[in-house]
Amino acid sequence: MPKANTEGMQHHLDVISESVTLGKHAVLVVDKAAWHLTGKLAVPENISIMPLPPYSRELNPVEQIWQQLRQRSLANRCFKDYEHIVEACCEAWNDFVMCPRNIQSLCTRK
Repeated sequence: MPKANTEGMQHHLDVISESVTLGKHAVLVVDKAAWHLTGKLAVPENISIMPLPPYSRELNPVEQIWQQLRQRSLANRCFKDYEHIVEACCEAWNDFVMCPRNIQSLCTRK
């Protein structure tokens, strides 16, 4: 997604719509960011948007990823500057996605 705004969200929806198998339907789970739910979006017929309830961080997979990245790689560290923060986050992300179990764990929480 180029930017986190209405235009970026529209692009994201269009790309997803093109990827959905003919005759199938996609459900996109989103938080309540303004650009996810604005009436300015032209939501394709083969996509439904399902907003998460307010204050439900435990249901948002992104929050779970950040929790894992902090626990495994980013907690209790001091960074020299912004560039070092970005570098550490990129390294943590790359380590996270190299293990398929990490991704699977997002769908099989206890």
